[in-house]
Amino acid sequence: MKIINGLAVFEDGHKSNKPVIFIHGFPFDHTMWQNQVEFLKNNRYCVTYDVRGLGQSDAGDGQYTIESFTDDLLQIVDELKLNKPVLCGLSMGGYIALRAVQREQKRFGGLVLMSTKASQDDNDGKLKRAEGIKKINTQGVEKYVAGMMPNCFCDLTMQEMKEVYDETLNKAVKYNPTGVKGCLLAMAGRLDLESFLMEIEVPALVICGSLDKIVLPGAMREISEKIKDSEFAATPRAGHITPLENPEFINDILSGFLNRRVK
Repeated sequence: MKIINGLAVFEDGHKSNKPVIFIHGFPFDHTMWQNQVEFLKNNRYCVTYDVRGLGQSDAGDGQYTIESFTDDLLQIVDELKLNKPVLCGLSMGGYIALRAVQREQKRFGGLVLMSTKASQDDNDGKLKRAEGIKKINTQGVEKYVAGMMPNCFCDLTMQEMKEVYDETLNKAVKYNPTGVKGCLLAMAGRLDLESFLMEIEVPALVICGSLDKIVLPGAMREISEKIKDSEFAATPRAGHITPLENPEFINDILSGFLNRRVK
């Protein structure tokens, strides 16, 4: 593990291979990508990290924005001297990846968006973030996470892979409340990047979970249709957290995309 500007950063694979940066969702940490890293590390240089405020990264004052998260990502690229890394982001990680490509598209070799949105929160979405912060303040982060986590996984996962669900939940309830609230603030204040989708020129892959309760598969397909020459895949038997719910499918789709489109 390396510490870069207060962030816990993890490297797997040889630096001579093409780099991929994995950006996790909320409220998770870098370990949600463990199956993909293990599968790809012999042929790709895999970089994972804990977004500020989550996992082992510093929480600071909790005053986060997607812009500051993007600054963090670009600093990792600079510190590790990565040449045109592919960005792979899920949910909140997708917000960060998409904004990074908008800001400095020429620095990246590809983009993978999983279970995410290009639009900003509508009023109902903003109110839901505010209610989450209030719940953490009044009832604690454990109650908040326990209440929202079932929406992140499909019913099949919770029935047939209960150990995966329990392990993920047990990590998340221990996160710093300041960090969790800061992430909610950042997501509520993000930009609307819908119009940018048509300007993406790097190779792109869009992945949804066929049973996602948070971002419906149709919404992810619409994102793919707006990105020129992008590829689209629906993950069977998976909800919002596809890398954990159906890792074999994600590994196959991701490695195929990287081999075809990112030389």
